[in-house]
Amino acid sequence: MAHHEIPLSKPDITDLEESLVLEVLRSGRLSIGPMQERFESLVAQRCGTTHAIACSSGTAGLHMVLIALGIGPGDEVITTPFSFIASSNAILYVGAKPVFVDICPTSLNANPELIEKAITPHTKAILAVEAFGNPKYFDEYAKIAAKHEIPLIEDSCEALGTIYKGHKAGSFGRAGVFGFYPNKQITTGEGGMVVTNDDHLADACRSLRNQGRAVAGRGSIQTGSAGGSWLHHERLGFNYRMSEINAALGVAQMQRLDELITARNDTANQYVERLLDVPDLILPTIDPECSVMSWFVFVVRLAAGYTREERDRVIAGLRMHDIGAGDYFPCIHLQPIYQRAMGFGEGNFPIAESVSQRTLALPFFAGMTTRDVEMVGQTLELMISRENLSRRG
Repeated sequence: MAHHEIPLSKPDITDLEESLVLEVLRSGRLSIGPMQERFESLVAQRCGTTHAIACSSGTAGLHMVLIALGIGPGDEVITTPFSFIASSNAILYVGAKPVFVDICPTSLNANPELIEKAITPHTKAILAVEAFGNPKYFDEYAKIAAKHEIPLIEDSCEALGTIYKGHKAGSFGRAGVFGFYPNKQITTGEGGMVVTNDDHLADACRSLRNQGRAVAGRGSIQTGSAGGSWLHHERLGFNYRMSEINAALGVAQMQRLDELITARNDTANQYVERLLDVPDLILPTIDPECSVMSWFVFVVRLAAGYTREERDRVIAGLRMHDIGAGDYFPCIHLQPIYQRAMGFGEGNFPIAESVSQRTLALPFFAGMTTRDVEMVGQTLELMISRENLSRRG
């Protein structure tokens, strides 16, 4: 087994991706070109939204949406502590305050009842995250946002292709944001996308990604102001553009999205079958009304009573056997920067903390074989048995 390395994740790249990247390189147009427009069109069509705005990362997309919604100092944004840190960092970028609520222990998404209770006169948005691609409660979040007349921002960076109760990921809120890092369902290397039906928000994001330049018309970037100058800037903007090379990867990957989702579902189903009867292991739970589940990662967790140290030793054991594993996700409020800046500590969000200390991300990517899944399962069982023996010893 030591000679059979199974990584935690890896992108699925074919001749199609290579050919489109070469097409861009040979065109001489490496930024703000037709490949970006093709990619945006494909994502908008898939999500059922009017607009899609490509950018340099999912984090950049969240940042732009918050600015476009006018959120800033003195405002509060309700979000989850169980996510990658970028979801709440974007709130800090604009000077607003992230207000965390605890999670549901099965879906791992924010508890909607706690969201309702957390709303104050300072609440300007709900920023919800589909944990690992799970869309549970997003219809409820949308109802809460509508009731209180505040926008729902959907962090869909882990959920491209998911469909829940007839709604596509990215379409539940005022805006949805996707990320395309190499471990995602599709990858552009680095990149992100904002999707929305709001014309004003879309135009603001197009300007913000391009150093605050004016927008000539929907779907295109104005190369100058009314006077024709590329150096005319209407607002404080950023260099959040996506290159044509990244967009080429995105076009190819979007053309293969159904294939990639199917392959990931097959791997997830194999994991469930292999691990269902493993004692002391909790498997992911997906709502039956999720007609299409687009898996980001496959995360299991040890049963209640296991400690973070024991979980970490299981991860270390898997890695020693050349099997990738990770601790998805450490709670955001317990990250050093949040403890220093906002005074958070252990015990603030007990469910998220209990889940977080026992989560274990297993190797997961399109192209995993039945043998790979079996090797991961055997090794994981061995590492859990070792911890149980240590307990009895």
